[in-house]
Amino acid sequence: MSKAGALDLATGLGGKIDKTDVLSAVDKYEKYHVSFGGEEEARKANYTDMVNKYYDLVTSFYEYGWGESFHFAHRWKGESLRESIKRHEHFLALQLGLKPGQKVLDVGCGIGGPLREIARFSLASVTGLNNNEYQIARGKVLNRVAGVDQTCDFMKADFMKMPFPENNFDAVYAIEATCHAPDAVGCYKEIYRVLKPGQYFAAYEWCMTGSFDPNNEEHQRIKAEIELGDGLPDIRSTTQCLEALKKAGFEVIWDKDLTGGSPVPWYLPLDKSHFSLTGFRLTAIGRFLTKSMVVALEYTGLAPKGSQRVQSFLSKAAEALVEGGKKEIFTPMYFFLARKPLDGQ
Repeated sequence: MSKAGALDLATGLGGKIDKTDVLSAVDKYEKYHVSFGGEEEARKANYTDMVNKYYDLVTSFYEYGWGESFHFAHRWKGESLRESIKRHEHFLALQLGLKPGQKVLDVGCGIGGPLREIARFSLASVTGLNNNEYQIARGKVLNRVAGVDQTCDFMKADFMKMPFPENNFDAVYAIEATCHAPDAVGCYKEIYRVLKPGQYFAAYEWCMTGSFDPNNEEHQRIKAEIELGDGLPDIRSTTQCLEALKKAGFEVIWDKDLTGGSPVPWYLPLDKSHFSLTGFRLTAIGRFLTKSMVVALEYTGLAPKGSQRVQSFLSKAAEALVEGGKKEIFTPMYFFLARKPLDGQ
């Protein structure tokens, strides 16, 4: 179901941005970030524009190289990346205790890969919240292909201002998505508001770990390159996420950085020293071929001007993610399960 070919990649590049405007959109997006002189406060103040530009520019690259679920997973030996991603999604559904017919919200759903997998696994009805028009359009096509369009849908909206009534959902989850929020407390408060009392919110968050040293220049460089390559206003610490949940009113049932003790490192698919036939497009050779292909597509006009720049900052971010993982200063899967109290209003 995923876009697999070069022409599919080329036609999707830029998302809903007019193809003639892609280069200027890349310029504007890059200038939000530290590497190009940007300020954290500007990224937070303009997070809607920044994140929308980011996903218009990168969604086709993500789907081409990674598949429909844009997230990492810890892996067992002998397990493929695709298998680990599905298990990662099933684990979350089991932690939430999802049941057939329940009304569930996926906050920051991307093109809906996890949404479809969790809906098929649990038989729950899932609404995907996303503020990016291109991703929603793509997700609706994939929902129809998967046959879940009668029980799953999408809502275009900002997760800082959700268009849902209070106490509306039986469960809420977010997979590597609320890291885009400019304010964790505000985001979690919105999730708290729309969740029914006594019910659960589970998430995988991108965080800096306790090993991150803000005074270490190399650590700061890695953090900045991840922010640039992944559309983030700032990367919070695990401690900040935990405190934000409590300030929003949640009872934290349990939390853990799931990267610890994983038999296969989560960053392995992005590690240039690793080779895999099943994940060939993510290997050093695969990424070199993708880069060459994008150069050719842009040169011939099949891909818009600026496409090479997008591929370049994504590749740089991949290297920073591997560095952050190896140094154990960054995690893409700080997991928590939190409950809205029965008397929560």
